[in-house]
Amino acid sequence: MSAEERSKRSLFELIGDLPRLLTELVKEEVEHLKEEMIGKLKHAGIGAALFVGAGLFAFFLLAVLVAAAILGLAVVLPAWAAALIVAAALLAIVAILVGIGVAQVKKGVPPAPTETIASVKKDVNAIKGIGMREKP
Repeated sequence: MSAEERSKRSLFELIGDLPRLLTELVKEEVEHLKEEMIGKLKHAGIGAALFVGAGLFAFFLLAVLVAAAILGLAVVLPAWAAALIVAAALLAIVAILVGIGVAQVKKGVPPAPTETIASVKKDVNAIKGIGMREKP
């Protein structure tokens, strides 16, 4: 349909197109909602997996610290110093994983679809005639 034909459409034709346009709008909003939620859940999942990794390394850290304490009390030799160096390295890994995990979880929180909610509010306002709908 050319631009000239669209400009000559009657009021009844425009009203007739309204249900189709609203259906398309709702479908687009639902698709946007799905995309947004998948992105947020992905970040939350990555953050949770990194927390599990940090917990595993924290367990090894505790085991090494226990071994270092035992070796340090049993004999005051460089063996316990080596165990403390390993413990320090594991602590650094745990700190890095926790930091990355926190950043990933923050990207996925709040899990509410904030972008979609804002877009739906714009759509409702456009339908009411309060504002104009912007193309995403």
